[in-house]
Amino acid sequence: MNADRLLTHYHRIADAPDAITRLRRFILDLAVRGKLVPQDPKDEPASELLKRIAAEKARLVKAGDIRKGNPLLPISADELPFELPSGWAWARLGGLIHLVSGQHLQPPEYSDDPKAGLPYITGPSDFGDDGLQISRFALVRKAVAKKGQLLLTVKGSGVGKTTTCDIPEVAISRQLMALTAIEWNARFLVLITHRLAEKLQEEARSLIPGISREDVEEFVFPLPPLAEQRRIVAKVDELMALCDRLESARAERETTRDRLAAASLTRLNTPDPDTFHDDARFALNALPAITKRPDQIKQLRQTILNLAVRGKLVPQDSRDEPAARLLKRIGSGWSEDAYKMRLYDESATNDSDGEPCRVSTGWEWALVEHCFNVSGGIQKTPARTPKGNAFPYLGVGNVYRGRLELANVKQFELVEGELERLRLHPGDILVVEGNGSPNEIGRCAVWNGEIENCVHQNHLIRCRPRLLDLTQYTALYLNSPDGMAEMKRLAITSAGLFSLSVGKIRKIPLPLPPLSEQRRIVAKVDELMALCDRMEASLATGDDTRRRLLDALLAEALTYQDSERESSHLGQN
Repeated sequence: MNADRLLTHYHRIADAPDAITRLRRFILDLAVRGKLVPQDPKDEPASELLKRIAAEKARLVKAGDIRKGNPLLPISADELPFELPSGWAWARLGGLIHLVSGQHLQPPEYSDDPKAGLPYITGPSDFGDDGLQISRFALVRKAVAKKGQLLLTVKGSGVGKTTTCDIPEVAISRQLMALTAIEWNARFLVLITHRLAEKLQEEARSLIPGISREDVEEFVFPLPPLAEQRRIVAKVDELMALCDRLESARAERETTRDRLAAASLTRLNTPDPDTFHDDARFALNALPAITKRPDQIKQLRQTILNLAVRGKLVPQDSRDEPAARLLKRIGSGWSEDAYKMRLYDESATNDSDGEPCRVSTGWEWALVEHCFNVSGGIQKTPARTPKGNAFPYLGVGNVYRGRLELANVKQFELVEGELERLRLHPGDILVVEGNGSPNEIGRCAVWNGEIENCVHQNHLIRCRPRLLDLTQYTALYLNSPDGMAEMKRLAITSAGLFSLSVGKIRKIPLPLPPLSEQRRIVAKVDELMALCDRMEASLATGDDTRRRLLDALLAEALTYQDSERESSHLGQN
């Protein structure tokens, strides 16, 4: 393998999501194709090794040490995926191994008493870093594996996982098989079983449902000379140790980035008034460089929204009209004293003294009903089947957090007068009243008149602003972590389910800034969310570039091996 070339560029591909996994797979693929180490013409060819294996297996059967297996099918030409290196031979795995299938035991056939009998393992959960982890013991002697045998997982989520039996004897469940290489390298057998599992996974195009005895016995694989098997195993160990070091270095980089990102976001979420602006400037400048995963950008988005709705994202201006005057001006029936009495004991936004949590200067607590007219939608019934007066309507499947999906909009039949009363207006906020996931309760989006004469189903609740300029900030708050937490609190029913209603949405507490500050907040959030969009796009582009470079380097390494092989043959000739 042209490792020098690969390592020269490794820093450019190291953060590809699957770089190490693909590198390990590539090493194993080279190993079983004869492209990892050079061939030596002095090695005894695999054809002679196959004769010795057949003779030894016949001897073991005659002695009663192993059971004679079923006859194996001849290897056909269409089963051979590539040309073999010199000295190698194709073989069926079943002809070269002794195989023990596991057996399922049920109480009282096993117990947790160490004195009960033979150690018993049921699957890869019993494969420990320091050897087999024994917690059960078989009272019957079935399907016994012996020390040195390869234990292969053949059922369940751990299909393909292997370990070597490190105790004298162990009973194995039907989730496992025990394999013994007869007269050939047991460590090379491990590589072959990994290739078997990968092949079955590729053919299934999904998680492997299982490996049968027939899958193992009929598996066709290339067998190298015994001496080359040892060289291959040594080289694989060397390269896998390199992969371990690369993986460790990557994990260390990830941990450092996580700590830096978490520290920056923590300082923003729990700001120090004296240093906040410097902290914010540092975080927004540094985060693009240390953010390498989509989940970190998601945390940044949530932090931005939290800062926005807590009055920490843009400066206050004493010349702005206070929110209290705004509420009185829009004629909401809002009264500061009456509202604070209502908020007491009702809202999760209370502080430890039972008083409403403080808001920034010029801000005011209000309820959604003080700023919006809240109403339900149309119930879907057979009478609503489109006939001669059908109009488009939005359902839960059209409204997501901060966006609308309008590719699939259905229609309702309306009666005379309903359209004027129920038509959506630009600036309306649509809120999802219920969802199977608590985190999706109350997700909302703004309607901007995308479809003419559109109405909405009753599982969406419409909030129509008393003043159009209130829409964008309020939608931002409802989709923020604070707003989501408040709606989740209100949505809990006596039965433990989650569902909002028109009445509950009307009572959502809303930290309301002055109108001018709302506009500054929305503009700043849009600017920072665009930055997050660019960071996500950069991550995706970077990942794609790293994948392409990795593909090119691996292909080059494979080409290099082929050219080296051709040069070697020419030299020999």
